[in-house]
Amino acid sequence: MNKYVALLRGINVGGNKKVPMADLKKLLASLGFEDVKTLLNSGNVVFGGKAIPIDRLEKKLETAIEKEFGFPVPVIARSSENMKNLFESDPFAEIEVTKNIRLYLSFLKTEPKEIPAIPWQTADGAFRILSYRNYTVISVLDLSKTKSVDGMKALEKLFGKDITTRNWNTVLKIGQLL
Repeated sequence: MNKYVALLRGINVGGNKKVPMADLKKLLASLGFEDVKTLLNSGNVVFGGKAIPIDRLEKKLETAIEKEFGFPVPVIARSSENMKNLFESDPFAEIEVTKNIRLYLSFLKTEPKEIPAIPWQTADGAFRILSYRNYTVISVLDLSKTKSVDGMKALEKLFGKDITTRNWNTVLKIGQLL
């Protein structure tokens, strides 16, 4: 059995696009996936199943979710191997974490047409992209320089809208479910 991670974009935010995790688990089980586990309410799912190309898996999940819940939800999927490689690379090893530092991973559905020169940062230095690898942007937000998360807008401008972001702590918790 192959293991996968699916990251749903833009659900359960401000009472919009409500997708109860218990219902999502049932849906994936009805599609033939096994050992379905969810994390938090933001659409993080770990599950097992037969080998399937990632792009076909994403489309299958998006189609089923829209049919079940009545609205489209972008899904970005990764294999467990892809996620394990990310953990092993320890992408934030060089970052001194303080109460104002936020560590983010942004997962892209497809290879961007253009990748900015990296490292990259906003004019005020509050948001920095440390690296890009394997459809994943590794970034840091320094709240001591800004109180806003405009870094997410910068990511969409640089990499497009087929992207979803999770903080490093959430990604580590996803890893514990693999």
